[in-house]
Amino acid sequence: MEPKIQTKSWNHEIESAILKKWQDEDTYRFETMNGEKPAFVIDTPPPYPSGKPWHIGAAAHYAQIDMIARTARMSGKNVLFPIGIDRNGLPVEIYTEKKYKVRMRQMDRQKFLDLCKGALDDLEAEMLQIMKNMGLSGDFAHYYRTDSDEYRALTQATFIELWKRGLVYLANRPNNYCPDCGTTIADAEIIHDDLPTKLVHMKFRVANNNSDDQIIIASTRPELLFACQAVIVNPEDERYLDYQGKSVVLPLFNREVPIKTHHSARPEFGSGAVMVCSYGDQNDVQVFRELGLKEIVALNENGITTEAAGAYAGLRVNQARTKVIEDLKAANLIEKEEGIMHRTPLCERSKTPIEIIPLHDYYVKQLDYVPQLRELAMQLKFHPEMHRQILLNWLDSVAIDWPVSRRRFYGTEIPIWYCNSCRTPLLPEPGKYYRPWKESPPFEKCPKCGHTEFTGEDRTFDTWMDSSISPLFVTKFGRDQKLFDYAYPAALRPQAKDIIRTWLHYTMLRCVQLTGKMPWTDAWIMGYGVDEKGEKMSKSKGNVIDPFPVIQQYGADTFRFWSASEANLGYDFRCSEQRIAGSQKFLSKLWNVGRFLSSFDVVKERPAQLEATDRWILAELARLVEECKRGYDEYNFFVPANAIRDFTWNVFAAHYIEMVKGRAYDPGQQGHASALYTLHRVFSTILLLLAPITPFISEELWTKMYSKKSSIHHQQMPYAAGEGQQDLEFAKYTKAITDFNSQVWNKKKETVSKETGKPMSLKDPIEIAVPDELKPFAADLASMHNLISK
Repeated sequence: MEPKIQTKSWNHEIESAILKKWQDEDTYRFETMNGEKPAFVIDTPPPYPSGKPWHIGAAAHYAQIDMIARTARMSGKNVLFPIGIDRNGLPVEIYTEKKYKVRMRQMDRQKFLDLCKGALDDLEAEMLQIMKNMGLSGDFAHYYRTDSDEYRALTQATFIELWKRGLVYLANRPNNYCPDCGTTIADAEIIHDDLPTKLVHMKFRVANNNSDDQIIIASTRPELLFACQAVIVNPEDERYLDYQGKSVVLPLFNREVPIKTHHSARPEFGSGAVMVCSYGDQNDVQVFRELGLKEIVALNENGITTEAAGAYAGLRVNQARTKVIEDLKAANLIEKEEGIMHRTPLCERSKTPIEIIPLHDYYVKQLDYVPQLRELAMQLKFHPEMHRQILLNWLDSVAIDWPVSRRRFYGTEIPIWYCNSCRTPLLPEPGKYYRPWKESPPFEKCPKCGHTEFTGEDRTFDTWMDSSISPLFVTKFGRDQKLFDYAYPAALRPQAKDIIRTWLHYTMLRCVQLTGKMPWTDAWIMGYGVDEKGEKMSKSKGNVIDPFPVIQQYGADTFRFWSASEANLGYDFRCSEQRIAGSQKFLSKLWNVGRFLSSFDVVKERPAQLEATDRWILAELARLVEECKRGYDEYNFFVPANAIRDFTWNVFAAHYIEMVKGRAYDPGQQGHASALYTLHRVFSTILLLLAPITPFISEELWTKMYSKKSSIHHQQMPYAAGEGQQDLEFAKYTKAITDFNSQVWNKKKETVSKETGKPMSLKDPIEIAVPDELKPFAADLASMHNLISK
């Protein structure tokens, strides 16, 4: 019999034709306001084009998000799988500066913004093409950009609403500042790294003391000596009981500062005495506040020491540190220096050590919401559960409200104008995108003093102000109430674990503030893609694999199956081209099985009487369906991918197909219809179970074998209650069947044929008795192995 499938092997080059068919037929459309189906909205992470190859780990992440979308569709849900591109913030500016060899602050703002937009357009096109080539079933026809007028108008509208509710305020307070980025950054944008530095033990003379009595103070920030306003010791540190209430004289600067007690001074660190400066670290900020100390502004917005530094003014931090240490040594004011590894706060973007300087910034209230967010975090379903703790730990660490103003150019502008007379901040009505730095205000006079001249705010928002409203944007918050009521909250937030403290936290905060509801019911957190050595893949390390050529060479389904079978949800996974190439073997096996089975007619109705062998494989199939359902319900594709591969290769193809070939080929043999029904029942179920993971090969085999008119992606998952339950009793034979088959194969390999003098082939007859417990399968086993009865 000739197979209906003529092509002898799976050719991934036909994926492009299948993609076009899906696009032409609008296979994955979201049926707006379909009352018969529940909405399933994915708050898809908009990827960031940054000028370097897209991370292969990120591509694997998005492939699995697509698996979630496909599974939901095949489970009867109306899926909105939005596609967006995140185009705001510092990385855009840095890439543009490098690409065009310009400096943002040394050119016209509008010209720089135009350069940013042009650079992003090219990067975006490549990123979208990779997504399409991977087979993502997202809404590409309506993809969004976070720098579009529509998106930025919504960001501004939400800010205006928070302002009206009293949840935004302007304050001058010490804040994290990145000198390289030239802007305030939030705690969530800080990472920590252990960096080598010097711990300098300095001699502070005790004031009003006729003796040469002195206190040794160890610090990693001697350049901030001039900003010191107190020395603190632990109240229980017996070494300093006699010094409490006295003063010391600052070395080099000869200014007296008091010795005070504070619990944050650690007796075991350095000398146990700590100088408190404005501001060396967050502890300094806290101590200044608690002790009511008067700050000295040590650094300006360029990270340069101010005039308060005296002879050390106008220097960068490292320059000032070097000069201060040199002068301390010259004056014999250093006891010793130690080389230590110091846990240093860095800007997440530039990797520059952050400074703390007092600045005027706008803040969104978050401290008041932490208890509520913690309670809601316990209601959010995490996949996997272990990553809930990252969010809880972050909420426990939140110490200040969220500073949202940034001194950058390429971002959503803060929609505020200031009255030139009374300096009252004035906000417009929401609805359009405002650019106060270049536009006239939409009002004629100040409602407070009647003045008619205004100055527009030139700062932008923290990029998370845009990103945090993604679920509101895709569900048409404030623009289509009917759709919003149907689609919100979203079903799922998929994302990486490293931005739980930023994207997930800020989205919860903003959506709860604006809607009173959580933005989603579930959070799906993927691990990192690591290299063959187990190190996290990152652009800065240079160990990133570009997914585009890999997908071109091996095909989307190979890449996707590797992603699913390699990455256990929530855990890091190893990335290598060799591992990806290995996934081709299973797709080749699947195609060969499908091609072979296409030789036989499809029997759709279950015969009244099924043979024992057929009932056995249907029992195993029922177990497979249950295992896959468990994995799909948990959004963990590692489970179905590996279960399907093992069943298809090691049970269905290796054992069952070989056992029933005789009946399948012979229409006159008892059980012929039973074999055909079962072969196609099992294989069509395999294709349905695989469709979310490998959509191309599943579609091609399905349309060639089972339905030319209807896409496999419009079918229902084979989860029918009771399916295969009547056959489950036969699952008890699995080990006995596979053990017996292996025994026969091994026996033939070990036996030398008398005719040829070579080991027997698997087709040669052999005299082996079928065990009594396998008597129901005796006929099929005899046919399979060419057994000779004793």
